[in-house]
Amino acid sequence: MSSTQVFEQSIQINASATTVERCITELNLMHRWLNPALRCYPVGDWNTNVGGKSKFVIEVPLIKPTLNNTVVERQPGLVVWGFEGFLKGKDRWECQPNPNGTCLLNRFEFQIPNPVISWGFKIFAENFTKQDMQAQLRRLKQVAESIK
Repeated sequence: MSSTQVFEQSIQINASATTVERCITELNLMHRWLNPALRCYPVGDWNTNVGGKSKFVIEVPLIKPTLNNTVVERQPGLVVWGFEGFLKGKDRWECQPNPNGTCLLNRFEFQIPNPVISWGFKIFAENFTKQDMQAQLRRLKQVAESIK
């Protein structure tokens, strides 16, 4: 069994928690801050209620790695997607209102069941993934602050 890895980061956003949550739950806004090589497709009708399904596809030629997602926890200001594919885990997005707007916490917790993929991720993609997740938060901040 592979060990669980956790990437956690946060960012202060000068916008209401409601606005920040819209950036996480509305597909058209989500595509404004996701890495351009990452696309999210609904499975059935798009929704972020518990049980809502989607898939994230890394748009690289030939292989197109895919994660199948299901919303496993949902409250106002909180969305947790569970996912399976080349990774297995949870992606938690939590909006915490504060006097300056919203602190957005993102916790990406995962395992890589295949030892070869796990080794490849550690060598080639781990640092890129951490940097890309930080860049996504900065882009999400820009989107939220532009629509408030």
